[in-house]
Order: sequence, then structure tokens, then C-alpha cells
Amino acid sequence: MANSNSNKIVVPQAREAMDKFKMEAANEVGVNLQQGYNGDITARQAGSIGGQMVRKMIEAYEQGLK
Repeated sequence: MANSNSNKIVVPQAREAMDKFKMEAANEVGVNLQQGYNGDITARQAGSIGGQMVRKMIEAYEQGLK
């Protein structure tokens, strides 16, 4: 069976948009992210960024339903 990775971004512009979205979420939760490698942040900080991104995506989805 071939090794397939489903985390590949198909549309190149989506990578830029996701990076911008991640930076905005990091700013909102007070985590200082830099372009490129961010291996110096804690798991808690990374989780707070991901959580903020999910909250914003859910909020945008709910707004779209109205």
C-alpha cells in the first residue's frame, strides 16, 4: 500500500492564506510566531493557536449559516 499524506495543500495560494490565518490566531492569543521554524514554542502555546483557529473557523461557518 502506498504511503499517502492527506495533509498536502492542493492549492498553492491556500498555504499563504493558512500561514496568515495562523499568524493572526497566534497574535490573538499572545504567542509570538515567526515565519519558518517555531520549534521553541511550547505544546500549550501551539495548542492555543490551533484552538483559536478552530474557534474562528466555527464562528465563520456559523455566520455563513445565518
